[in-house]
Amino acid sequence: MSEADSDHELIVAELGREPTPAEAALFENLWSEHCAYRSSRPLLSAFESEGQQVVVGPGDDAAVVALPSYDDSSAGDGETPEAGDNSDVYITLGIESHNHPSYVDPFDGAATGVGGIVRDTLSMGAYPIALTDSLYFGSFDREHSRYLFEGVVDGISHYGNCIGVPTVGGSVDFHPDYEGNPLVNVACVGLLNEERLVTAVAQEPGNKLVLVGNATGRDGLGGASFASEDLAEDAETEDRPAVQVGDPYAEKLLIEANEQLIDENLIESARDLGAAGLGGASSELVAKGGLGAHIELERVHQREPNMTPLEILLAESQERMCYEVEPDNVDRVREIADRFDLGCSVIGDVTDGNYVCTFKGVEQDERETVVDVDAEFLGEGAPMNDLPWNEPAEADTELPDVDLETAFDAVVGSPNTASKRWVYRQYDHEVGVRTSVPPGDDAALVAIREADCGLAISAGAAPNWTAASPKAGARAVALENATNLAVKGATPLAAVDCLNGGNPEKPDVYGGFKGIVDGLAGMCAELSVPIVGGNVSLYNDSVSGPIPPTPTLAMVGTKLGYEAPPLAATADEDATLLLVGDDALGTDSFALGGSEYLAQQGGTDRFPTLPENPTARLEALATVANDDSTLATHDVSHGGLAVSLAEMITETAGLEVSIETDSPAGALFHETPGRALVLTTDPESVRATLDAVAPVTAIGATTTDGTLSVTVGEDTLERTAGAIADRRSIIEAELE
Repeated sequence: MSEADSDHELIVAELGREPTPAEAALFENLWSEHCAYRSSRPLLSAFESEGQQVVVGPGDDAAVVALPSYDDSSAGDGETPEAGDNSDVYITLGIESHNHPSYVDPFDGAATGVGGIVRDTLSMGAYPIALTDSLYFGSFDREHSRYLFEGVVDGISHYGNCIGVPTVGGSVDFHPDYEGNPLVNVACVGLLNEERLVTAVAQEPGNKLVLVGNATGRDGLGGASFASEDLAEDAETEDRPAVQVGDPYAEKLLIEANEQLIDENLIESARDLGAAGLGGASSELVAKGGLGAHIELERVHQREPNMTPLEILLAESQERMCYEVEPDNVDRVREIADRFDLGCSVIGDVTDGNYVCTFKGVEQDERETVVDVDAEFLGEGAPMNDLPWNEPAEADTELPDVDLETAFDAVVGSPNTASKRWVYRQYDHEVGVRTSVPPGDDAALVAIREADCGLAISAGAAPNWTAASPKAGARAVALENATNLAVKGATPLAAVDCLNGGNPEKPDVYGGFKGIVDGLAGMCAELSVPIVGGNVSLYNDSVSGPIPPTPTLAMVGTKLGYEAPPLAATADEDATLLLVGDDALGTDSFALGGSEYLAQQGGTDRFPTLPENPTARLEALATVANDDSTLATHDVSHGGLAVSLAEMITETAGLEVSIETDSPAGALFHETPGRALVLTTDPESVRATLDAVAPVTAIGATTTDGTLSVTVGEDTLERTAGAIADRRSIIEAELE
């Protein structure tokens, strides 16, 4: 018996009758993998999501986390102030995928992904202050990959710039297994306080359900079910009607209207209209409160004639919010919507019965009941899948034989490690005047003046790592994002994840997906970073095959103040360049599995062993980053030490580096996370801080000639800043 047949039997047994066409369509969408997490929910209990800072955890439109307060008096000279009790300032964290729509229509698919995650932020009572985008495409040398890449970046920049929310960070990766199914993962951070907090839990029977925003059309029909199936060869033409079309100017009006509605305390609960449209948002809203609803569908303001009840229920037209409003406040809500030139419909009531939708067309004599189901059964009744899985195989060691200079040029000039300036220069990252460390660094830093702290943000994954070893690679992804925060002086606070996988019905694919869940959960638990929310996107499979298991993580951390050491070196004759945390240096135990070096040169290897006690290491590294003697800090990971060194030099500040090793390729190109470069005028202080936590090795000094000179074992290579910049500008050079 197929899953659809068994679902149908379960629904008939619950209802005691055959479902209506509208009910059948609602169940198809809300019980889809995209909405119900049928294959992933059994695994997600591995995540720890609690902590004293967590105000609202998984299950709402976005998570809510309290920021810590900082006390300068808690620290002595050169010490990092400790975070105190929670402040009364909160942030929201949310992340979502818009993968399939971005393949079919890269501009609109990516743009509406931004719009959706911003509305998730609004529905919690928060004002959006920062976005990140983590993007994954097929090989950069493929014309179709570049077409998707350009369209997605254009869509994100257009929408984000128009609504005035800065895109401050993210990642871009290219891997041949994304050719038939790119990934677009967007995260948003919002700002609020306790008084402004709203949830998606309906509060009281008798309250009104009010729809505010754009008129409903026929775009995006069946989007949730479309996101829960493999992409077919003709998806770019056949599935275009399932892609929503965004209107950022209406979204900007909705942002400001929502702000006033929250200011005036007019909203009891809220849900944005995303997957499964009005039917999904309104049924989930009342189900979370253990309540029901009565909705008259013809009341919904529409932009197309003769829409059917099913179309009104399931269209995923963008820029719409569903609010629960007390009856006495409805007129004021309508006034505010009118002021911002937004549509407003009072579509029904919260009840203590079933979720009921009726419809009366202009030519109908009697009102028709099209939906009458228990809201909780509709939202939570989908049976979970118990799927078989295979343990991913460990790679053998087969290393290439290539000269160091050829390897260096290939890795530094790879699109994966090259400059992403072409991407982030299209984003307005300064709007809102909060961004103190912009894109292009290890982590962005956003000023939260309301709490006197800086919020560091890092987001991304590493498909080479998780393709080589899903579990170990996902552990490394979590450590890498946390290290990005630490080198800017921040302490991790919380994270959200977007777990992307292929068809879970294939045991090898599901085994890889299970691996990334377990790996991410394990490392975040070690780091005491709660996973407060997230998104799952499966069936990222096409005629080209499944994607690599891809655990995008968006992690935030905090620090006192809004300043951080730069990534770029400064020429200073008193400065020493230190390599922190490279446990393999001086040994022959380098592991190159998952590295860009092997991706470029061919070969396989085991995945690196991650450091023990990573929390203490990162705490010490953050202390070093905040010391006045620290001139620059830079995480070492993707592309290895070679790329990190290349990224630090400028036309006026070069580096002269010497490393003793019997394995030059291993020393330069292994990608073990948890390492950093520190340029300091007080190396002994750095050693004292990191003593017994991580090894510290002096590897060089700065010069004024803008040249990178690296001696590794018996090999020496030199490259000028100009030559490195030319290699690292491959994306810009190819697309302009």
